[in-house]
Amino acid sequence: MASQAQRCIYLDYNATTPIWAEVADAMVPFLKEFGNPSSDHPYGRTCKAAVELARSQVAALVGAQPHEIFFCSCGSEADNWAIWGSVAAARRQWPDRTPHVVTTAIEHPAVLKQLESLQALGLLDYTAVPVDSEGIVDVEAVQQAFKKETCLVTCMHSNNEVGSLQPIQQLAALAWEHGVLMHTDGAQSIGKVHVDVKALGVDMLTIVGHKFGAPKVGGIGFHVCKLPRTC
Repeated sequence: MASQAQRCIYLDYNATTPIWAEVADAMVPFLKEFGNPSSDHPYGRTCKAAVELARSQVAALVGAQPHEIFFCSCGSEADNWAIWGSVAAARRQWPDRTPHVVTTAIEHPAVLKQLESLQALGLLDYTAVPVDSEGIVDVEAVQQAFKKETCLVTCMHSNNEVGSLQPIQQLAALAWEHGVLMHTDGAQSIGKVHVDVKALGVDMLTIVGHKFGAPKVGGIGFHVCKLPRTC
């Protein structure tokens, strides 16, 4: 009797994808390489060269510079890094004020749960702007949510449930106009639609490898951070 998995037609690519054959082939040599990329001996240099090649490839994928690519364990960590990094910078700048973050009501739990937790600790305030019947946030509604303490706008590039594409370029332009950082979670977009950080005008972008053919072992996430701006 065929197993349930054998009878199943897999349609949940927004959750994760199978590892692509070319990805597996590229990884095989490094299942035997054991050098620490930070070590200055031949084993370490071999692994460091591979890491830097991967960094340049990811940068080319999203129109960034290699030094702007930071590898991390998963998309949730990349989102957390963007949010807490922005808030921590704002708290240093405004020690007597509580930083404020603007987001949408349909963000991934990696964003919303962290905002809830940090707000419960008194470390930030946030506003979750609702979306319309097609799952798209209104730029004007985002602008109305701004406060003098707003330090970050975080809005996913495309929604993981309904696939709606958000007006990231307009939101980024609005954020820049107010001197506010802009982060977008592109986990669901990479490999499906073109994503370019320069064209979008965002300061930070989250990418998740296992959404487009990378393995899930340990998680593979990327945080793209453009040159820092002051909130």
